[in-house]
Amino acid sequence: MVQLKGKDTEIKPCVATIGSFDGVHRGHRFVVEQMASLARKRELDAVVVTFGGHPLQVLRPDLQPQMLTLTEEKVELLMQTGIDKVALIDFTKELAQMSACDFMRIILKEQLQVKVLMIGYDNHIGHDRKGFEDCCQYGKQLGIEVVGCKELPSDQRVSSTEVRQALLRGDVETANNILGYHYFLEGEVVTGFQNGRKLGFPTANLQVDSCKSIPENGVYLVKCQLSTLNSQLLTPYGMLNVGTRPTLHNGQQRSVEVHIFDFEGDLYGTKMRLELLHHLRKEKEFESLEALQAQLAADEKACKEWLKSKV
Repeated sequence: MVQLKGKDTEIKPCVATIGSFDGVHRGHRFVVEQMASLARKRELDAVVVTFGGHPLQVLRPDLQPQMLTLTEEKVELLMQTGIDKVALIDFTKELAQMSACDFMRIILKEQLQVKVLMIGYDNHIGHDRKGFEDCCQYGKQLGIEVVGCKELPSDQRVSSTEVRQALLRGDVETANNILGYHYFLEGEVVTGFQNGRKLGFPTANLQVDSCKSIPENGVYLVKCQLSTLNSQLLTPYGMLNVGTRPTLHNGQQRSVEVHIFDFEGDLYGTKMRLELLHHLRKEKEFESLEALQAQLAADEKACKEWLKSKV
């Protein structure tokens, strides 16, 4: 039920915090850093307890949100905060029925050796949705010290929902500000319609997991990272098109394809990560291929000018 991720996967006495942590945004890291600081003072491991996927995928599949971070992405971001381990729990129907007291006893105490649990005062645990005071009482019975974490000031509080909403309107700058890093899409380069090559703007078509939150259809400036061939990138930047290519009449299938500036080569089968930096425009249908070509040239120029302005 529990899988440990980290350089050392041995179960040791620890300080822990628990949550979904989708996106691992600034608010999440504010909590995790407090927990890690306390763990160092107590000379215990710092462990984040979280779930693979989102609990709503089990509880209410009809309401489950698109994920800001897939499981491995979330683990990667959490480990970057300097903690020792991530404890991944499969959120099953059986787990969803577990009471807060049983969860603390079976998962936290017996399986993870949690000595101190740090949670927010508005956190709730178990199917019975027990809050801070109840968890403190259970902790006394189980030998787990439960402590509250400081909260961000009300004018700085952020949420994963706010990030999703920003992405849905193409506002990647706001999304990135809430996250504290550049939102990214990751996947394998696969065969696409190959229309970009004919227009003079060859693109790499990215196969992104269907659970990943995709921004509004449009054109974006991105920073590209490849799992291989890094030495062949003269510049790591490109322009991303998200949408259905209405001018080319390729149907309603949504694609994620990137034109990497000053690059020629075969990327098929390569794993690529695209960090979204700036939203240029929404997707639109053009009256001709020539008009589309002219707009793509203008988009590339706008991208390079934006980059120059940030140097």
